[in-house]
Amino acid sequence: MTDSNTQVLDAIVVGAGMAGIYMTKRLKDQGLNFLTIEAGSNVGGAWFWNRYPGCRADLPIIEYSYSFSREVEQEWDWSEVMAPQPEIERYLNHVTDRFDLRKLIKFGTKVTDALYDEKTNLWTVKTDQGDTYTTTYCILATGCLNEPNYPGFKNADSFQGEVYHTAKWPAGGVDLTGKRVAIVGCGSSGVQAIPEIAKQAKQLIAFQRSPVYTFPARNAPMKPEFLAQAKKDYAEIRERQRANEMGIANYNGPKKPADPNKPEKPKPSKKILELTPEQRKAEIKQFGINVLSGYVDTYFNPEANEIACQLYREYLHETLGNAQKADALSPKNYPLHCKRPVIDTNYYETFKQDHVSIVDLRETPVVEVTPKGLRTTAAEYEFDVLVYATGFDAMTGTIMRMNIRGRNGQLLADKWKNGPRMYMGLQAVGFPNFFTVTGPGSPSVVSNVLHSIEQHVEWIDNCIAYLRKNHIRTIEPEQAAEDAWVQHVNEAGKGSMMTAPSCNSWYLGSNVEGKPQGIMPYLGGTKTYRQKCEEVVGEGYKGFALAS
Repeated sequence: MTDSNTQVLDAIVVGAGMAGIYMTKRLKDQGLNFLTIEAGSNVGGAWFWNRYPGCRADLPIIEYSYSFSREVEQEWDWSEVMAPQPEIERYLNHVTDRFDLRKLIKFGTKVTDALYDEKTNLWTVKTDQGDTYTTTYCILATGCLNEPNYPGFKNADSFQGEVYHTAKWPAGGVDLTGKRVAIVGCGSSGVQAIPEIAKQAKQLIAFQRSPVYTFPARNAPMKPEFLAQAKKDYAEIRERQRANEMGIANYNGPKKPADPNKPEKPKPSKKILELTPEQRKAEIKQFGINVLSGYVDTYFNPEANEIACQLYREYLHETLGNAQKADALSPKNYPLHCKRPVIDTNYYETFKQDHVSIVDLRETPVVEVTPKGLRTTAAEYEFDVLVYATGFDAMTGTIMRMNIRGRNGQLLADKWKNGPRMYMGLQAVGFPNFFTVTGPGSPSVVSNVLHSIEQHVEWIDNCIAYLRKNHIRTIEPEQAAEDAWVQHVNEAGKGSMMTAPSCNSWYLGSNVEGKPQGIMPYLGGTKTYRQKCEEVVGEGYKGFALAS
């Protein structure tokens, strides 16, 4: 029996970012009585919260866009190859309103509790606004990069100036004109923000502990003729995405017939070990530094990877022409491909400017925050604004902070205390009818994540439709299936640079103090993963326990 103030629903979706928007549309089309709950005041998820200067897509936006609607593909015009945050946010609002989804979303609300009742096979969901719901299905679309991570500096609250995190940037922006700014962190957000902040700031100091391998984005305005052709080719683009293990088509516009009177353009080699030292440098000169990320042997061969790393450092010294800055900005002691590739616009060029400096925290770690700035083991730095670009408690951070209890009152955070355990990144043993979109153990962040989101949303929606049609009350993984999948995820990561002994990344949870270490995304590829998901369904939801 439920309280009279409790709303009874078929499903609840938590989050209204890219995953939550599409999940909302699918459940609406299925005719379910459901609600989507979103902490922000509007849709967008990561593209709502991450409003820092320079924030933009790190994939060509033609590929980082919804594929489920031919109408949206044709009617939306992109202005840049790598679309900026405001444009992506507008796009997501357009999709939401085009399909009349806004009325199904409750904004400004956080889910605090999700409690499973074994007698009724229902979930009780509570929010910070005092709402209580009972629901058959609970679907987390909370995203992989949602919970901001802070470095935990001593006396962090003592700074008397302005403090911001790139993941919680004020909606109206921040005027940094003429101010002394410090930025801590050099992941994707730091690399994107630094060039833009430098345009305003009187002085910019970048504090970096683990400089990244970053490659020019080669962004440009979207040519009308290119966009028009892409709209004609969308069906082919999506097919190529499905055939690729990263969910990326590498679309470059219309195919042009070869001109027999012109020699074929040379292509870079596939393996760096097949080249002489002279040939390697020649290919960098010809194709740019981005060529280093394309040599296939650098992904699994430590020798090949180290050659690429050394060439990258040499390139950096040549580019900057400043030994101190080049040394401080050089990635050391961890391999290329250890972390998600970072794409930049004029990042290193920014450090050539006299008012931009770099502090190498590997040499002089932070001691504490002071009222006027930061103190390292070597000096105290004073500034007016402190920006944290220190990333996220990725993949599990938001989920672990909720009070999610399954069978026998088991807390999901306790089940995951030694690392997340899920079957297919979709469900966990002991938590019936509880789904995650791009959860741990799925390709998620090591793929075109929107491509992976759509595949997950469609699988979950089809699963719920199957359960309802066949009068099946609950679905949850079998223990043997969950154990086998966790083992498979670990095996898929072996030998890659992401699991190299010297690699410390958020993929492994190593950026968050006290977080258990282990590979969280599935490195087997999106094509392979989709096939495995289809096989599971084709064999009557193999590995899942279904109860009527």
